[in-house]
Amino acid sequence: MKKQLHTSIRFWILISTVAISGLSQGMLLPLIAIIFEKAGLSSSLNGIHATGLYIGILLASPFMEAPLRKFGYKPIILSGGITVAISLALFPLWKSFWFWFALRLLIGIGDHMLHFSAQTWITSFSSNERRGRNISLYGLFFGFGFAAGPLLTKLITINESLPFIISSIISLAAWGTVWLLKNDFPEQDLQTSSFFGTFQRFGQVLKASWVSLLPPFGYGFLEASLSGNFPVYALRNGMDIGSVAIILPAFAIGSIAFQLPLGILSDRFGRKNILMAVMVSGFLCFTAAGMLQNSTTGLLICFFLAGMLVGSTFSLGISYMADLLPKQLLPAGNLMCGIFFSFGSISGPLIGGLAIQFLKRESFFYVISLMLLMIFICLFFFQGKNHQEQVSSCP
Repeated sequence: MKKQLHTSIRFWILISTVAISGLSQGMLLPLIAIIFEKAGLSSSLNGIHATGLYIGILLASPFMEAPLRKFGYKPIILSGGITVAISLALFPLWKSFWFWFALRLLIGIGDHMLHFSAQTWITSFSSNERRGRNISLYGLFFGFGFAAGPLLTKLITINESLPFIISSIISLAAWGTVWLLKNDFPEQDLQTSSFFGTFQRFGQVLKASWVSLLPPFGYGFLEASLSGNFPVYALRNGMDIGSVAIILPAFAIGSIAFQLPLGILSDRFGRKNILMAVMVSGFLCFTAAGMLQNSTTGLLICFFLAGMLVGSTFSLGISYMADLLPKQLLPAGNLMCGIFFSFGSISGPLIGGLAIQFLKRESFFYVISLMLLMIFICLFFFQGKNHQEQVSSCP
Protein backbone atom coordinates (compact mmCIF):
# COMPACT_ATOMS: atom_id res chain seq x y z
CA MET A 1 0.00 0.00 0.00
CA LYS A 2 2.84 2.38 0.92
CA LYS A 3 4.66 1.55 -2.31
CA GLN A 4 1.48 2.20 -4.30
CA LEU A 5 1.05 5.61 -2.61
CA HIS A 6 4.69 6.53 -3.34
CA THR A 7 4.24 5.56 -7.01
CA SER A 8 1.09 7.67 -7.24
CA ILE A 9 2.76 10.74 -5.66
CA ARG A 10 5.77 10.33 -7.96
CA PHE A 11 3.51 10.12 -11.01
CA TRP A 12 1.54 13.28 -10.14
CA ILE A 13 4.67 15.31 -9.35
CA LEU A 14 6.22 14.28 -12.68
CA ILE A 15 3.19 15.23 -14.78
CA SER A 16 2.72 18.49 -12.85
CA THR A 17 6.32 19.44 -13.68
CA VAL A 18 5.63 18.62 -17.33
CA ALA A 19 2.58 20.92 -17.23
CA ILE A 20 4.80 23.87 -16.27
CA SER A 21 7.17 22.97 -19.09
CA GLY A 22 4.18 23.08 -21.44
CA LEU A 23 3.27 26.52 -20.08
CA SER A 24 6.70 27.95 -20.89
CA GLN A 25 6.75 26.39 -24.38
CA GLY A 26 3.17 27.44 -25.14
CA MET A 27 4.01 31.02 -24.15
CA LEU A 28 7.44 31.30 -25.73
CA LEU A 29 6.61 30.38 -29.34
CA PRO A 30 3.75 32.85 -29.99
CA LEU A 31 5.19 35.54 -27.69
CA ILE A 32 8.52 35.84 -29.52
CA ALA A 33 6.77 35.46 -32.90
CA ILE A 34 4.52 38.44 -32.06
CA ILE A 35 7.42 40.55 -30.70
CA PHE A 36 9.53 39.92 -33.82
CA GLU A 37 6.59 40.45 -36.20
CA LYS A 38 5.94 43.85 -34.62
CA ALA A 39 9.65 44.62 -34.99
CA GLY A 40 9.35 43.95 -38.76
CA LEU A 41 11.19 40.61 -38.95
CA SER A 42 10.33 38.46 -41.99
CA SER A 43 8.17 35.34 -41.47
CA SER A 44 10.98 33.05 -42.68
CA LEU A 45 13.49 34.53 -40.16
CA ASN A 46 10.82 34.33 -37.49
CA GLY A 47 10.37 30.66 -38.33
CA ILE A 48 14.13 30.04 -38.27
CA HIS A 49 14.33 31.62 -34.80
CA ALA A 50 11.58 29.30 -33.54
CA THR A 51 13.79 26.31 -34.37
CA GLY A 52 16.28 27.25 -31.61
CA LEU A 53 14.30 25.32 -29.00
CA TYR A 54 14.37 22.16 -31.09
CA ILE A 55 17.96 22.46 -32.24
CA GLY A 56 18.79 22.40 -28.52
CA ILE A 57 16.88 19.13 -28.19
CA LEU A 58 18.76 17.61 -31.12
CA LEU A 59 22.16 18.71 -29.84
CA ALA A 60 21.53 17.27 -26.38
CA SER A 61 19.86 13.98 -27.39
CA PRO A 62 22.94 11.79 -28.09
CA PHE A 63 24.43 12.74 -24.70
CA MET A 64 21.35 12.08 -22.53
CA GLU A 65 21.22 8.32 -22.09
CA ALA A 66 24.62 7.74 -20.43
CA PRO A 67 24.09 10.37 -17.66
CA LEU A 68 20.57 9.02 -17.06
CA ARG A 69 21.87 5.48 -16.55
CA LYS A 70 24.71 6.76 -14.33
CA PHE A 71 22.92 9.37 -12.17
CA GLY A 72 19.25 8.33 -12.38
CA TYR A 73 16.06 10.18 -13.26
CA LYS A 74 15.87 12.83 -10.52
CA PRO A 75 19.22 14.66 -11.12
CA ILE A 76 18.51 14.93 -14.86
CA ILE A 77 15.04 16.40 -14.23
CA LEU A 78 16.43 18.87 -11.70
CA SER A 79 19.23 19.97 -14.05
CA GLY A 80 16.77 20.49 -16.90
CA GLY A 81 14.27 22.38 -14.75
CA ILE A 82 16.77 24.90 -13.39
CA THR A 83 18.20 25.49 -16.89
CA VAL A 84 14.72 26.42 -18.17
CA ALA A 85 13.90 28.69 -15.19
CA ILE A 86 17.18 30.65 -15.44
CA SER A 87 16.99 30.98 -19.24
CA LEU A 88 13.45 32.39 -19.08
CA ALA A 89 14.58 34.96 -16.49
CA LEU A 90 17.41 36.13 -18.78
CA PHE A 91 15.19 37.15 -21.76
CA PRO A 92 14.45 40.69 -20.48
CA LEU A 93 18.17 41.47 -20.06
CA TRP A 94 18.90 42.01 -23.77
CA LYS A 95 16.51 42.07 -26.73
CA SER A 96 18.68 40.57 -29.45
CA PHE A 97 17.93 38.06 -32.22
CA TRP A 98 20.99 35.87 -31.47
CA PHE A 99 20.92 36.25 -27.68
CA TRP A 100 17.29 35.12 -27.63
CA PHE A 101 18.18 32.30 -30.04
CA ALA A 102 20.88 31.10 -27.61
CA LEU A 103 18.39 31.21 -24.73
CA ARG A 104 15.90 29.21 -26.81
CA LEU A 105 18.67 26.70 -27.43
CA LEU A 106 19.27 26.36 -23.66
CA ILE A 107 15.54 26.02 -22.98
CA GLY A 108 15.39 23.26 -25.60
CA ILE A 109 18.21 21.39 -23.84
CA GLY A 110 16.65 21.88 -20.39
CA ASP A 111 13.15 20.91 -21.54
CA HIS A 112 14.49 17.79 -23.23
CA MET A 113 16.35 16.72 -20.08
CA LEU A 114 13.12 17.11 -18.12
CA HIS A 115 10.84 15.41 -20.66
CA PHE A 116 13.20 12.57 -21.52
CA SER A 117 13.69 11.64 -17.86
CA ALA A 118 9.99 12.00 -16.97
CA GLN A 119 8.79 10.04 -20.04
CA THR A 120 11.24 7.20 -19.49
CA TRP A 121 10.46 7.06 -15.77
CA ILE A 122 6.70 6.90 -16.40
CA THR A 123 6.92 4.31 -19.20
CA SER A 124 9.23 2.15 -17.05
CA PHE A 125 6.94 1.90 -14.00
CA SER A 126 3.64 1.79 -15.95
CA SER A 127 2.03 -1.60 -16.56
CA ASN A 128 1.06 -2.59 -20.11
CA GLU A 129 -2.63 -2.26 -19.23
CA ARG A 130 -2.26 1.31 -17.91
CA ARG A 131 0.51 2.64 -20.15
CA GLY A 132 -1.82 4.38 -22.59
CA ARG A 133 -3.75 5.95 -19.72
CA ASN A 134 -0.61 7.13 -17.90
CA ILE A 135 1.11 8.55 -20.97
CA SER A 136 -2.13 10.24 -22.04
CA LEU A 137 -2.30 11.91 -18.61
CA TYR A 138 1.30 13.01 -19.18
CA GLY A 139 0.25 14.52 -22.49
CA LEU A 140 -2.92 15.93 -20.92
CA PHE A 141 -1.00 17.92 -18.31
CA PHE A 142 1.48 19.14 -20.91
CA GLY A 143 -1.58 20.22 -22.91
CA PHE A 144 -3.01 22.11 -19.92
CA GLY A 145 0.22 24.06 -19.67
CA PHE A 146 0.55 24.57 -23.41
CA ALA A 147 -3.04 25.85 -23.63
CA ALA A 148 -2.43 28.37 -20.84
CA GLY A 149 0.88 29.54 -22.33
CA PRO A 150 -0.51 31.76 -25.14
CA LEU A 151 -2.75 33.54 -22.61
CA LEU A 152 0.41 34.97 -21.03
CA THR A 153 1.16 36.78 -24.31
CA LYS A 154 -1.48 39.37 -23.36
CA LEU A 155 0.85 40.53 -20.57
CA ILE A 156 3.09 42.24 -23.15
CA THR A 157 0.46 45.01 -23.27
CA ILE A 158 1.49 45.78 -19.65
CA ASN A 159 5.23 45.12 -19.95
CA GLU A 160 7.17 43.13 -22.54
CA SER A 161 9.31 41.47 -19.83
CA LEU A 162 6.38 40.37 -17.64
CA PRO A 163 5.53 37.05 -19.39
CA PHE A 164 9.16 35.90 -19.18
CA ILE A 165 9.47 36.78 -15.48
CA ILE A 166 6.18 35.12 -14.46
CA SER A 167 6.91 31.90 -16.39
CA SER A 168 10.39 31.75 -14.82
CA ILE A 169 8.96 32.03 -11.29
CA ILE A 170 6.34 29.33 -11.98
CA SER A 171 9.01 27.02 -13.46
CA LEU A 172 11.19 27.50 -10.39
CA ALA A 173 8.27 26.60 -8.08
CA ALA A 174 7.59 23.37 -10.02
CA TRP A 175 11.31 22.54 -9.98
CA GLY A 176 11.22 22.64 -6.16
CA THR A 177 8.66 19.81 -5.95
CA VAL A 178 11.01 17.38 -7.73
CA TRP A 179 13.29 17.45 -4.66
CA LEU A 180 10.57 15.47 -2.83
CA LEU A 181 11.09 12.44 -5.09
CA LYS A 182 13.35 9.49 -4.35
CA ASN A 183 15.83 8.87 -7.15
CA ASP A 184 15.51 5.79 -9.37
CA PHE A 185 17.44 4.29 -12.30
CA PRO A 186 16.40 2.80 -15.67
CA GLU A 187 16.68 -0.92 -16.31
CA GLN A 188 20.22 -1.71 -17.42
CA ASP A 189 21.19 -3.79 -20.45
CA LEU A 190 24.36 -5.69 -21.33
CA GLN A 191 25.56 -3.12 -23.86
CA THR A 192 27.78 -0.19 -23.03
CA SER A 193 26.19 3.04 -21.75
CA SER A 194 28.68 5.16 -23.67
CA PHE A 195 27.99 7.68 -26.43
CA PHE A 196 28.59 4.98 -29.08
CA GLY A 197 26.40 2.49 -27.19
CA THR A 198 23.57 5.00 -27.40
CA PHE A 199 23.86 5.08 -31.20
CA GLN A 200 23.81 1.26 -31.31
CA ARG A 201 20.54 1.31 -29.39
CA PHE A 202 19.21 4.05 -31.70
CA GLY A 203 19.70 1.62 -34.59
CA GLN A 204 17.79 -1.12 -32.74
CA VAL A 205 14.94 1.29 -31.98
CA LEU A 206 14.72 2.38 -35.63
CA LYS A 207 14.67 -1.21 -36.84
CA ALA A 208 11.94 -2.37 -34.45
CA SER A 209 9.71 0.69 -34.09
CA TRP A 210 10.46 3.33 -36.74
CA VAL A 211 6.77 3.93 -37.43
CA SER A 212 6.08 4.84 -33.78
CA LEU A 213 8.50 7.78 -34.19
CA LEU A 214 6.40 9.37 -36.95
CA PRO A 215 3.53 10.56 -34.68
CA PRO A 216 5.99 12.51 -32.44
CA PHE A 217 7.48 13.98 -35.64
CA GLY A 218 4.00 14.95 -36.81
CA TYR A 219 3.08 16.48 -33.47
CA GLY A 220 6.31 18.49 -33.39
CA PHE A 221 5.69 19.75 -36.94
CA LEU A 222 2.11 20.64 -36.04
CA GLU A 223 2.74 22.25 -32.65
CA ALA A 224 5.71 24.39 -33.73
CA SER A 225 4.17 25.54 -37.01
CA LEU A 226 0.87 26.48 -35.34
CA SER A 227 2.57 28.28 -32.44
CA GLY A 228 5.42 29.84 -34.42
CA ASN A 229 3.83 30.52 -37.84
CA PHE A 230 0.12 30.94 -37.18
CA PRO A 231 0.49 34.24 -35.23
CA VAL A 232 2.39 35.68 -38.21
CA TYR A 233 -0.18 34.28 -40.66
CA ALA A 234 -3.07 35.62 -38.57
CA LEU A 235 -1.63 39.13 -38.13
CA ARG A 236 -0.96 39.38 -41.87
CA ASN A 237 -4.50 38.17 -42.52
CA GLY A 238 -5.96 41.06 -40.53
CA MET A 239 -6.58 39.32 -37.18
CA ASP A 240 -5.69 41.04 -33.91
CA ILE A 241 -3.59 39.62 -31.05
CA GLY A 242 -6.76 38.94 -29.05
CA SER A 243 -8.08 36.59 -31.77
CA VAL A 244 -4.73 34.78 -31.95
CA ALA A 245 -4.76 34.34 -28.16
CA ILE A 246 -8.19 32.67 -28.44
CA ILE A 247 -7.67 30.52 -31.57
CA LEU A 248 -4.28 29.05 -30.60
CA PRO A 249 -5.40 27.67 -27.20
CA ALA A 250 -8.42 26.06 -28.96
CA PHE A 251 -6.09 23.39 -30.36
CA ALA A 252 -4.60 22.67 -26.93
CA ILE A 253 -8.04 22.69 -25.26
CA GLY A 254 -9.28 20.19 -27.86
CA SER A 255 -6.31 17.93 -27.15
CA ILE A 256 -7.00 18.20 -23.41
CA ALA A 257 -10.62 17.13 -23.94
CA PHE A 258 -9.70 13.91 -25.76
CA GLN A 259 -6.19 13.12 -24.50
CA LEU A 260 -7.31 10.69 -21.78
CA PRO A 261 -10.20 9.08 -23.75
CA LEU A 262 -7.90 8.40 -26.71
CA GLY A 263 -5.25 6.93 -24.40
CA ILE A 264 -7.80 4.59 -22.83
CA LEU A 265 -9.19 3.67 -26.26
CA SER A 266 -5.67 2.85 -27.45
CA ASP A 267 -5.26 0.45 -24.50
CA ARG A 268 -8.46 -1.28 -25.59
CA PHE A 269 -8.40 -1.19 -29.41
CA GLY A 270 -4.67 -0.93 -30.12
CA ARG A 271 -2.34 2.03 -30.54
CA LYS A 272 -1.94 1.60 -34.30
CA ASN A 273 -5.69 1.60 -35.00
CA ILE A 274 -6.31 4.76 -32.97
CA LEU A 275 -3.30 6.51 -34.51
CA MET A 276 -4.52 5.78 -38.04
CA ALA A 277 -7.98 7.11 -37.20
CA VAL A 278 -6.70 10.39 -35.74
CA MET A 279 -4.21 11.01 -38.55
CA VAL A 280 -6.80 10.80 -41.32
CA SER A 281 -9.22 12.91 -39.25
CA GLY A 282 -6.54 15.55 -38.70
CA PHE A 283 -5.90 15.62 -42.45
CA LEU A 284 -9.57 16.50 -43.00
CA CYS A 285 -9.57 19.19 -40.27
CA PHE A 286 -6.60 21.12 -41.64
CA THR A 287 -7.86 20.82 -45.21
CA ALA A 288 -11.07 22.46 -43.96
CA ALA A 289 -9.01 25.14 -42.15
CA GLY A 290 -7.40 26.09 -45.47
CA MET A 291 -10.84 26.52 -46.99
CA LEU A 292 -12.07 28.62 -44.02
CA GLN A 293 -8.92 30.73 -43.61
CA ASN A 294 -10.81 34.06 -43.61
CA SER A 295 -13.26 33.02 -40.89
CA THR A 296 -12.15 33.46 -37.28
CA THR A 297 -15.03 31.26 -36.10
CA GLY A 298 -14.27 28.62 -38.73
CA LEU A 299 -10.60 28.50 -37.74
CA LEU A 300 -11.55 28.32 -34.06
CA ILE A 301 -13.75 25.27 -34.74
CA CYS A 302 -11.13 23.61 -36.98
CA PHE A 303 -8.38 24.13 -34.41
CA PHE A 304 -10.54 22.74 -31.62
CA LEU A 305 -11.54 19.65 -33.63
CA ALA A 306 -7.96 19.10 -34.80
CA GLY A 307 -6.78 19.32 -31.20
CA MET A 308 -9.33 16.70 -30.16
CA LEU A 309 -8.10 14.36 -32.88
CA VAL A 310 -4.36 14.88 -33.37
CA GLY A 311 -3.42 16.61 -30.11
CA SER A 312 -2.65 13.21 -28.58
CA THR A 313 -0.28 11.95 -31.28
CA PHE A 314 2.88 12.53 -29.24
CA SER A 315 1.68 10.57 -26.20
CA LEU A 316 0.14 7.86 -28.40
CA GLY A 317 3.43 7.58 -30.30
CA ILE A 318 5.39 7.13 -27.05
CA SER A 319 2.93 4.45 -25.87
CA TYR A 320 3.17 2.67 -29.24
CA MET A 321 6.97 2.82 -29.06
CA ALA A 322 6.89 1.28 -25.55
CA ASP A 323 4.63 -1.52 -26.89
CA LEU A 324 7.11 -2.37 -29.63
CA LEU A 325 10.35 -2.30 -27.58
CA PRO A 326 11.80 -4.29 -24.65
CA LYS A 327 12.27 -2.31 -21.41
CA GLN A 328 16.04 -1.96 -21.73
CA LEU A 329 15.55 -0.01 -24.97
CA LEU A 330 13.00 2.43 -23.49
CA PRO A 331 15.56 5.19 -22.70
CA ALA A 332 16.85 5.08 -26.29
CA GLY A 333 13.28 4.86 -27.60
CA ASN A 334 12.20 7.92 -25.62
CA LEU A 335 15.26 9.79 -26.89
CA MET A 336 14.36 8.88 -30.46
CA CYS A 337 10.81 10.15 -29.90
CA GLY A 338 12.34 13.43 -28.73
CA ILE A 339 14.68 13.56 -31.71
CA PHE A 340 11.88 12.98 -34.22
CA PHE A 341 9.71 15.52 -32.38
CA SER A 342 12.60 17.98 -32.84
CA PHE A 343 12.95 17.16 -36.55
CA GLY A 344 9.26 17.93 -36.93
CA SER A 345 9.48 21.06 -34.79
CA ILE A 346 12.41 22.42 -36.82
CA SER A 347 10.95 21.63 -40.24
CA GLY A 348 7.44 22.87 -39.30
CA PRO A 349 8.24 26.58 -38.74
CA LEU A 350 10.73 26.62 -41.63
CA ILE A 351 8.31 25.12 -44.16
CA GLY A 352 5.34 27.05 -42.72
CA GLY A 353 7.26 30.37 -42.85
CA LEU A 354 8.27 29.76 -46.46
CA ALA A 355 4.69 28.80 -47.38
CA ILE A 356 3.34 32.03 -45.87
CA GLN A 357 6.01 34.17 -47.54
CA PHE A 358 6.11 32.69 -51.03
CA LEU A 359 2.89 30.68 -51.64
CA LYS A 360 -0.82 31.27 -51.25
CA ARG A 361 -1.51 31.75 -47.55
CA GLU A 362 -3.94 28.83 -47.26
CA SER A 363 -1.09 26.54 -48.35
CA PHE A 364 0.18 26.86 -44.75
CA PHE A 365 -2.72 24.60 -43.66
CA TYR A 366 -2.43 22.27 -46.66
CA VAL A 367 1.24 21.56 -45.83
CA ILE A 368 0.12 20.32 -42.38
CA SER A 369 -2.72 18.20 -43.78
CA LEU A 370 -0.41 16.55 -46.34
CA MET A 371 2.11 15.66 -43.62
CA LEU A 372 -0.63 13.98 -41.53
CA LEU A 373 -1.83 12.01 -44.56
CA MET A 374 1.68 10.68 -45.21
CA ILE A 375 2.00 9.45 -41.60
CA PHE A 376 -1.36 7.68 -41.95
CA ILE A 377 -0.10 5.84 -45.06
CA CYS A 378 3.07 4.71 -43.22
CA LEU A 379 1.03 3.42 -40.26
CA PHE A 380 -1.36 1.60 -42.60
CA PHE A 381 1.41 -0.39 -44.29
CA PHE A 382 3.51 -1.10 -41.15
CA GLN A 383 3.46 -4.81 -40.21
CA GLY A 384 5.50 -4.78 -36.98
CA LYS A 385 4.59 -6.91 -33.97
CA ASN A 386 4.29 -5.75 -30.35
CA HIS A 387 7.19 -6.79 -28.12
CA GLN A 388 4.67 -8.09 -25.55
CA GLU A 389 3.14 -10.33 -28.21
CA GLN A 390 6.59 -11.60 -29.15
CA VAL A 391 7.37 -12.45 -25.52
CA SER A 392 4.03 -14.16 -24.89
CA SER A 393 4.38 -16.26 -28.05
CA CYS A 394 7.77 -17.66 -26.99
CA PRO A 395 7.67 -21.33 -25.79
